[in-house]
Formats: sequence, C-alpha cells, structure tokens
Amino acid sequence: MGPKAQQARERIVEAADALFYTQGFENTSFADIADAVQISRGNFYYHFKTKDDILDAVIDKRLAKTGDMLQTWETQGNTPVENIRCFIHMIYDNQSNIQRYGCPVGTLCTELAKLNHASKQEANKLFALFRHWLTGQFTLLGKDEAQAEALAMHLLARSQGIATLSNAFQDKAFIQQEVKQLDDWLAEQIQHT
Repeated sequence: MGPKAQQARERIVEAADALFYTQGFENTSFADIADAVQISRGNFYYHFKTKDDILDAVIDKRLAKTGDMLQTWETQGNTPVENIRCFIHMIYDNQSNIQRYGCPVGTLCTELAKLNHASKQEANKLFALFRHWLTGQFTLLGKDEAQAEALAMHLLARSQGIATLSNAFQDKAFIQQEVKQLDDWLAEQIQHT
C-alpha cells in the first residue's frame, strides 16, 4: 500500500473512531464515514469491505494509542503514584467529551456486548490493558498481586461509574468532586503501604 493509500486508510479509521464514539457503532453507516473523510464509495471499499473491518481497525488504533499513552506516562519518569494520578485525572482532562458521550472505552464495550458482536472480546482488551497497567502500578507501590488487582479493578469500576453518571447528569462539579475523592483514596492507599 502506497503512502497516499495509507493516509486515506488512516483518515477513514480516525473518522470512524470519532463517529463510533459520538454516534455509536450501530448508528454509524458507511456513508457517514465516507462523508466525514470526503472519499468516494469505490475508494472507501478499496480500504474496507465491511463495517466490522473498520471496527477492528478502530479497536487496534485505540489499543495502540492507549498503550502509547501508558508508556509515555512511565517514560516521563513518573512514580507509580503519579502514573495512577494521570489515570485518575484523565477523567477530568476529558470531561467535556465524557459529559456528552460517556467514556470511549466503556460506551464501545457496552454497545458491542448488547449487540453480542463478535468484536466485543477484542474491545474488552482496552479495559484489560488498563487493568494490567494499573495492577503493575499498584504492585510497584508495594501491594501484593491480589491487592494490586483488587485496587486496579476498584479504580476502573469507579472511573466508569463517574463517566456514566457524568454523562447522565451533565454535572461538571460532580467530576471535580469525584476526582478529588479518588486523589484522596489514592493517598490512603499509599499510607497503607
């Protein structure tokens, strides 16, 4: 695939990613994506034969992007506490989109589960990536494997609850309050180490 074809493919995946987040996978058509990138149907089908092919590419893109983000946090010389705080503050940093559309990971995984879609397990790898990474960060704080896993799952569950309720109630103050409580919770976990 030449550079222009690769760029076109990347533009399609980028547009599909945004539309799947803002409209949902099921409510996004080929035409919606083609219109967003202003590409002819023939050129579109050259890159992707089905919407499921696009979904797979979107999930791969999200996995790569999430992995890069987590790696960046670690290579910035952050301590495990600072890394976990980056995860917590991600909710606050993305609050406008979360209030409008929910969590990009949570909404996609939930929709695919409701559809019993073949890609639901692949999408769940996004949560698994966060879970594994958070478990590693809590382990670096001195927690044993079982404790680290439980704390990681608690933090994931809490962040998803915050995203869901923020989306439901459209309350900016709620996010700020919950992020502060998570910061306090993290400080407690450090004291118990």
